[in-house]
Amino acid sequence: MSYWPRRKTLQVAVDGVLIGSENPLVIQSMTDTDTADVKATVQQVKELVVAGSEIVRITVNNEEAAKSVADIKARLIDDGIAVPLVGDFHYNGHLLLDQYPTCATALSKYRINPGNVGSKHRDTNFQKIIEIAVNNNIPVRIGVNWGSLDQRLLARAMDRNANRSEPKNSEDVVIDTMVESALRSAELAEEIGLSNDMIVLSAKVSAAPELVGVYQKLAASCQYPLHLGLTEAGLGLKGIISTSAAVSPLLIQGIGDTLRVSLTPLPQGTRTEEVLVARQILQSLQIRSFEPQVTSCPGCGRTSSTLFQEMALEIQDYIRENMPFWGRKYPGVEEMTVAVMGCVVNGPGESKHANLGISLPGNTEDPKAPVYVNGKHHSTLTGVELVNDFKQIIETYIMTTYKEMSG
Repeated sequence: MSYWPRRKTLQVAVDGVLIGSENPLVIQSMTDTDTADVKATVQQVKELVVAGSEIVRITVNNEEAAKSVADIKARLIDDGIAVPLVGDFHYNGHLLLDQYPTCATALSKYRINPGNVGSKHRDTNFQKIIEIAVNNNIPVRIGVNWGSLDQRLLARAMDRNANRSEPKNSEDVVIDTMVESALRSAELAEEIGLSNDMIVLSAKVSAAPELVGVYQKLAASCQYPLHLGLTEAGLGLKGIISTSAAVSPLLIQGIGDTLRVSLTPLPQGTRTEEVLVARQILQSLQIRSFEPQVTSCPGCGRTSSTLFQEMALEIQDYIRENMPFWGRKYPGVEEMTVAVMGCVVNGPGESKHANLGISLPGNTEDPKAPVYVNGKHHSTLTGVELVNDFKQIIETYIMTTYKEMSG
């Protein structure tokens, strides 16, 4: 159960994945393969799903990509992967969905950017996509992006602002226009015939303060579920911190029904990193639990030995490797907490707060490591097998605490 009360919204079903209100906040990701390369795209979708992505978006930007969508879905189903696929459309989505009906029906959701559905015929092209969605009973995400905002709306908003007695700054006008664009497009979609429980909205920017502002306004203005994420967050540590700083205040306010962490992959890196980061954000905020959390101290002059660092990493890897099995067999294990502490200062106290904790000896301490189970002293470990002994205690605790699923 989420620690933070969720904003009440409509509920949108995306091929069995329920988005909105009391449903678990959904983690989403996106492939960066050429969608026309069926083999590579299928492989990456599978990797993202294994990492924890519950919805996967793919680019549909040309005829070859559109022709490949049905084959991608069929191969995934053959491999036992039934993840909803979202088609990402810009500029020519109205043409591709019309010309390739197998693409239109294979997708579980369409993503449309109202600023990128053509120029002179924006509304007509948008209407065509919505009509196809209605005919196929497929939900739509209307995704506004400040890098491709409808320039007609923005120009009118800037003109109105210039005539105000106290004009707003340009950033506020952009945010207001993004909210207007999203709501206007949703209203138009409903007028065309798309049910209000088939619409998800997003408003992506690449700066944390503006993201908080635009989503707060959007959340206060509608009951549609909101897809949350900082666009173009960057790579590595910068991208992780920027996204965490941007989405956490919103999640704490109960705003956000799906989440994507948009990281630039490092060279030779893996796309799955963004899924792992999204899971950790939600778990750190106690919104969802995915795997047991390992608490470990940062180390100080009392802990010049690297044993506690190595043990913390080894225990974390051990848990992650075993979670696919544990998660199926022992429901609730994902909420378990483990503490690996490096000295006597905070070690025993932190260990007692966790379900399982071990307090390793510091530089001048007695070379013994007390173990605590649910706040009570369980045993004291020593010797070269200390790490393996603690793993066995973890295994025994899981087997006895989280009862094996019947059948």
